[in-house]
Amino acid sequence: MTQSQRPSLPPLPPPPMPPVQDVEETNMDMMEMGEVSDDIGTQFMPASPMTSETPSPAAVATAPKNPTEEPPRPAIPAPPPLPITPPRGFGRSPGQPSLAELVRHAFDEGFSDVHLGVGEKPRMRDRGEMVILEYPEIDEPTFMSWLREILKEDEIQRFKKELEFDGATQYEFARVRINIFDTLRGPAMVLRLIPLKILTMEQLRLPMVFKDISDSHKGLILVTGPTGSGKSTTMAAMVDYINKEHPKHIITIEDPVEFVHQSRRSLIKQREVGMHTHKFDNALKASLREDPDIILVGEMRDKETVNTALKAAQTGHLVMGTLHTNSAVKTLERILSLYNAEEREAMRVAIAESLVAIIAQGLCRTTDGKRAAYHDIMINTETVKDYIIQGKNDEILELMKDGEFDGMITTNQALFNLYQEGRITEETALELSPTPNEIAMMLRGRI
Repeated sequence: MTQSQRPSLPPLPPPPMPPVQDVEETNMDMMEMGEVSDDIGTQFMPASPMTSETPSPAAVATAPKNPTEEPPRPAIPAPPPLPITPPRGFGRSPGQPSLAELVRHAFDEGFSDVHLGVGEKPRMRDRGEMVILEYPEIDEPTFMSWLREILKEDEIQRFKKELEFDGATQYEFARVRINIFDTLRGPAMVLRLIPLKILTMEQLRLPMVFKDISDSHKGLILVTGPTGSGKSTTMAAMVDYINKEHPKHIITIEDPVEFVHQSRRSLIKQREVGMHTHKFDNALKASLREDPDIILVGEMRDKETVNTALKAAQTGHLVMGTLHTNSAVKTLERILSLYNAEEREAMRVAIAESLVAIIAQGLCRTTDGKRAAYHDIMINTETVKDYIIQGKNDEILELMKDGEFDGMITTNQALFNLYQEGRITEETALELSPTPNEIAMMLRGRI
């Protein structure tokens, strides 16, 4: 049979058309369309049986691409955001008081300091001695809740960054100086209670020479002593006396402000380092242009502050400052140690010309359970001035022993006077004396 004689084959039928979807089903977004086309393509594979029903768009969209894949879980709504700053008292452990309650307890008992630290029980200082309170050990949530009682959130963040913080706060019954620091166990803080009422010189039983010193019109007055020796209380009494007796302009530069004064005869402006000024020295220099009569410097920490204070004293102002030294003679040595050998000769002359008095102070526990101040007072008489210029410190000490007429007194003499008044014991006098052998002879009547 020839090729032309072969019968022709019937034409192939057209391929089956996909089922037509209604307009609603075709109106889906691009992602759903992609998923639908994948599913449609798999329907024509031999391994997938054909179904007569067309899946709905919702079923197609939620159907897993992989048969072994689990279907998606329903979405869980997110919880509401937590507040950034918890309310006060948040996090305090059971059995722990609020910070305000601790401070109130210290005030009512006459304690001077509150010591709080993570991993330790709360303690307080009772007239020089530490007392442990019957509270649980402090944990960090409790400590942070106490911080939130007295600090703002930015101040807490500053402490976390710098690991130290100095400040002050005030309650209705007392003002509190705050120091917060980090330790091996965790953060800790010490609160120093400062009475709102400023005690007078008479109430503090200060020597009468303090009024004569406060009446000075110009020069440098230094009140020195270790931490907790009552320097701030003594200076506050002196400023309060001036405020009542003299029409002066008084500027104080403190870190932080402790006793708050109200202007009476004098006009008093108080500034706090870190809040009203950045540095002691900057504020001291600026105060010279603020028409002051008296400038009180909370602490003479460095050479620049001492230089500016001496300059102010030499230009007709009365400058009052503090140092952490134990005696009048050691105060001179401490100031001169800030300068090199070439500068010390000139500084001796500057100090001798501007100095009014140096008052070194300490506190001791009395027999009635209270505390009393004892002093080491050097008045800058003409003889003392010559000894300062010549560097005769030992001669100055001997002059102080015989300078009762000028108001001078040594630590041993002050302690002996307290012993004679029956206010301290012999053991206390021997313990606090800088030269125990000398006071032992005084106690036995040999001097």
